[in-house]
Amino acid sequence: MDDTRLVVNCGSSSLKLALFDAQDRLITSALAERLNSCNVRATISGKDSPVALPSEASHTQALEALIDEFRALGLMPSAPSAIGHRVVHGGETFRHSALIDDAVREAIDACSGLAPLHNPVNLTGIDATRAMFPRVPQVAVFDTAFHQTLPRKAFHYAVPEYWYRDWGVRRYGFHGTSHKYMAQEAARRLGQPQSNTSIISCHLGNGCSITAIRNGISVDTSMGLTPLEGLVMGTRSGDVDPGLFDYLATKGLSAKRVNKALNSESGLLGISGQTNDMRTLCDLADNGHEASNLAIDIFCFRLAKYIGGMMTSLSRLDALVFTGGIGENSPRIRQMTLENLTILGFSIDHEANKNHGRQADGRVDEKNSRFPVLVIPTNEELVIAREAARFAHAPDPA
Repeated sequence: MDDTRLVVNCGSSSLKLALFDAQDRLITSALAERLNSCNVRATISGKDSPVALPSEASHTQALEALIDEFRALGLMPSAPSAIGHRVVHGGETFRHSALIDDAVREAIDACSGLAPLHNPVNLTGIDATRAMFPRVPQVAVFDTAFHQTLPRKAFHYAVPEYWYRDWGVRRYGFHGTSHKYMAQEAARRLGQPQSNTSIISCHLGNGCSITAIRNGISVDTSMGLTPLEGLVMGTRSGDVDPGLFDYLATKGLSAKRVNKALNSESGLLGISGQTNDMRTLCDLADNGHEASNLAIDIFCFRLAKYIGGMMTSLSRLDALVFTGGIGENSPRIRQMTLENLTILGFSIDHEANKNHGRQADGRVDEKNSRFPVLVIPTNEELVIAREAARFAHAPDPA
């Protein structure tokens, strides 16, 4: 067994794997999609042909097949040195990553009520790899853990206290591994210690969230009890009036149906009536599709409002950071968002923005901008791989 770390990310119908070496270099990655359906497909990065999987293959079957393929290609030894698992919700139980044992597994399961679509499938990956590699240390890395530093004023909703005390109703936040990487990487690019770096991190993909990071730690974030709260997203509405549920009940819609619509039929898809893909939306808008143009306007306006709001949690701002598929790759979204923030002194360099940043620093701000603006590609898998190595080999890594 050499120092190869395996990262496992189980989604509701997908499985992502990544292999890293001891120097944090990505060896390869793999993706299985449409699991538990008749259209399963699996691929390994750099491999010409797909990996054969049976129809309606499960997460466990896909995991076993992809690991066998890693071995057959000589990409992985008989067993990795450590395995890191993405786990969506750790509630208030987990403030850090955790070395997985039976007690930790049970605690993850106990948090499933807060993430019923995510934690159970995350546990599927954990159970499968523990059975395959019983001697390999395995580490759970939680989307919510980075946000456990939120002060009470930021995480506590204005609801009856017993909702929080008895049922855990509070803001938890998500995309923690991405925001944690932004805190580390922004500090490195700015040439200052993370413990003295304050940024606003905008993770923009199909799911979107924004976090205020003061002196290296999360102090406010947009997602809440669930990943539905906050920004406009690909298919999620983000913030809506809670009275919407009662109003739509008078129209014959159940709470379950409204919740499904807000999660799966809203956001960019709901506004445009066409797609949740930002690239396609921009093409449609450029060709005169007014609803797509409106979706982009609303997305950028709401993002700008949240950026302004996050500044109230900081005593200074060292940089505004864009990341995620949209944040890294859409000059249009960055420009339109900052055009809503000129009152705060943000100014964009259009040429640098078009190139997604100037050279290695990733900056897209003009020299007269009040604050630096950075574009930084996220690397959540690397964060998980590093956490796996740290917790697997240290007696008390926390």
